[in-house]
Amino acid sequence: MASQPPPPAPIVNPDIKYTQIFINNEWVNSASGKTFPTINPTNGKKICDVQEGDKADVDKAVAAAKAAIQHGSPWRSMDASQRGRLLNKLADLIERDHVYLASLETLDNGKPYRESFNVDVNAAMVTLRYYAGWTDKVTGKTIPIDGTFFCYTRHEPVGVCGQIIPWNFPLNMMSWKIAPALACGNTVVVKPAEQTPLTALYLASLAKEAGFPPGVLNVVPGYGPTAGAAITNHQDVRKVAFTGSTEVGKLIMEGAAKSNLKRVTLELGGKSPLVVFKDANLDMAVEFAHMALFYNMGQVCTAGSRTFVQEDIYDEFVKKATARAKAKTVGDPFDVTIESGPQVNEEQFDKILGMIESGKQEGAKLECGGARLGNEGYFIQPTVFSNVTDNMRIAKEEIFGPVQQIIKFKDMEEVIARANDTPYGLAAACFTENLDTALTFTSRVEAGTVWVNFYHFVSPAAPFGGFKMSGVGREMGEYGLSQYSEVKNVIIKTQTKL
Repeated sequence: MASQPPPPAPIVNPDIKYTQIFINNEWVNSASGKTFPTINPTNGKKICDVQEGDKADVDKAVAAAKAAIQHGSPWRSMDASQRGRLLNKLADLIERDHVYLASLETLDNGKPYRESFNVDVNAAMVTLRYYAGWTDKVTGKTIPIDGTFFCYTRHEPVGVCGQIIPWNFPLNMMSWKIAPALACGNTVVVKPAEQTPLTALYLASLAKEAGFPPGVLNVVPGYGPTAGAAITNHQDVRKVAFTGSTEVGKLIMEGAAKSNLKRVTLELGGKSPLVVFKDANLDMAVEFAHMALFYNMGQVCTAGSRTFVQEDIYDEFVKKATARAKAKTVGDPFDVTIESGPQVNEEQFDKILGMIESGKQEGAKLECGGARLGNEGYFIQPTVFSNVTDNMRIAKEEIFGPVQQIIKFKDMEEVIARANDTPYGLAAACFTENLDTALTFTSRVEAGTVWVNFYHFVSPAAPFGGFKMSGVGREMGEYGLSQYSEVKNVIIKTQTKL
């Protein structure tokens, strides 16, 4: 794998510029007067207090978004290409503040600054620019029907879109949500994760600076059961998009159905199989399997969290994978030589350690790690288990942490059946030098994204989403635009036969 270039020096203690709620291009305090703390996962200490939005604040944000999309409003009557220019301007401002945003993301989330700079902030710019190019290309069709009628379709915005962002890729996932929605002419109310609200609030300030009209982009920080539920249940929200756990996804779908049958896009959990066949390039497979699981401290929905290795090479793979995990550097995320930082918060930290204990108790072999690292913050040692069986909790449940499970298999038919024996279907991968093996695997595995001899590559041009309980709908690419447009059919009776 090619190494990333070293980023510019970080801002280790970035100033916190925005902690209020952003509605109608203005900063306001919560209606209740409540605030909540956002915590630095590196040391467990409070960074700052953020205004805590709830139903009253969501109501105000939705009203602003609804007004901004009315016929005759500046946003609704704007030339489509101008929406593209605004999205490009927003990307330019992110690029201008690249170091600050990456530093802020690392402070609030704990991910290595190198990743924040080279991946997260960069990916947000790329996504915005990709959808900027789509704004004036969302077109309808003329349809040949009976010759006395003229039939055509219009693609119109859905309306006010509620967008609930996860904490593992805060800025990047926000771009995934707002870019296609705004490209199609919608307005949005965003609820960032309560664990990581700071970059979303700063992005709101950049949207105002870019020239987006008031009410087009609103950001309401708060908790899921209050602010998130208010968005989901709101009668004037026409569509909700959520990335997070399957359990919360069920609640959102239920609320959407019970309120106004709003459209729903869900990107949920996973227990993705990564299959290494005996003819694979072993060293490459070990490195990609390591990255597939340990990237972002294991806090990735597509993590290759079931590593299946063919029995012929199993022992050698375990040996090399263990050595790679032992060599992983974990520590201060602002140190650009560090590969891995802390887990996002104490709740995740405790959950992961509990899952590690279950692996020990159920008979998996602990090859390395398995405990807390250091005495401050939420750091966990890179952990590898071998001799894992399909019935163990660590093989069935999403851990969302730096815990690799290596599972033995015999042949293609067996591993396909076992790979698909899960309620999830977000991603999968196989490593092989045989084209037939690759084609067979990719055609039979039940997953929304399948990689061959690679892992964790995504592009704003390619659709992303899951099978089964891993989600509903697709984000990104042209497919993602369909989630944010209503198709109107128009039929005109003509006086003469056309």
